[in-house]
Amino acid sequence: MRTMLSAVLCGALLELMAVPAGAAEQALIDAAKKEGKVVWYTSLVVDQVVRPIAKGFEKKYGVKVDFVNSPWQEQAFRIIQEGTAGVTKADVFDALPSFAAINAAGMVAPYKPESAADYDPMYKSPEGLWTAHIIQPVSPAVNTDMVKPENYPKTYEDLLDPMWKGKMAWTTSPSAGGPPGFIGTVLHAMGEEKGMAYLKKLAEQKIANIPSNQRVVLDRAVSGENPLVLSIYNYHVPISQKKGAPVKWIKMEPMTAHVGVVALVKNSPHPNAGKLLIDYILSDEGEQIQADAGYIPASPHVKAKAEGIKPGESYKIYLVTPEVFKENIDRWVKIYEDLFE
Repeated sequence: MRTMLSAVLCGALLELMAVPAGAAEQALIDAAKKEGKVVWYTSLVVDQVVRPIAKGFEKKYGVKVDFVNSPWQEQAFRIIQEGTAGVTKADVFDALPSFAAINAAGMVAPYKPESAADYDPMYKSPEGLWTAHIIQPVSPAVNTDMVKPENYPKTYEDLLDPMWKGKMAWTTSPSAGGPPGFIGTVLHAMGEEKGMAYLKKLAEQKIANIPSNQRVVLDRAVSGENPLVLSIYNYHVPISQKKGAPVKWIKMEPMTAHVGVVALVKNSPHPNAGKLLIDYILSDEGEQIQADAGYIPASPHVKAKAEGIKPGESYKIYLVTPEVFKENIDRWVKIYEDLFE
């Protein structure tokens, strides 16, 4: 009996070993084509990156991409509402803040895309719940016409210089890329006691709170409304520089960074097409599309469009992962409200 069982197991093993390495991928492609389309809830800029990704994916696989573009708050609300009602419509979604809420509602399906096998472990969930497709480092920036190089702030302590009182600005966004992320980085780097003492001193500098996004805040430095701005995305600066803007981002280590993530919706209508789209977004081809659009790709094989802006090349980061964000965001927001509003 044991001999017969061993023979059966050996035969099964040999049969599995004979399957070509690409068979699983082709099986996924075939299953996705049967489903015919994929629905992507996205917060990314449509013309800059969503349409090019959708076009490349459709051309490569013949599977239609229907996307719904909205802010992350609306994205999270829709997915949770639809899932609760039992009428899930999305297959894939992105955005770090929405992930925390959607995962807490139990509406994320694990998936470990093969295209992200070589990614740095810090850019993917060990459980396969999310994978980073872009890295979003946050830094200060200065107007180079208004600020001399010798006065560029190089450390967090430099922001306490009296010359900056009433001259700085940042977004009011309650996100990892806004003041809460800055606060978290300070507490991580300095420790609780020293970090809180520093933040109280920084609050005395009267930073202007701008009720808009990081791009708008950077434009205030470009226009000269504020010679120094905080918590802007460093990859926005080369875009402005190419247009002749007198602006420069500052490496203030550790720099706050978070990631744009892609994830699979649980009980989605087109799960195979969803997996295939995630694989494409994270592939070198998909990452190159994002790099060409000015984003910083998470793939180790694809370079950023501008030199020196990708973490690991010339500076260190404190990465706010979805898990770190979920665990700390309420407290970071409260510190911001108590000290800076």
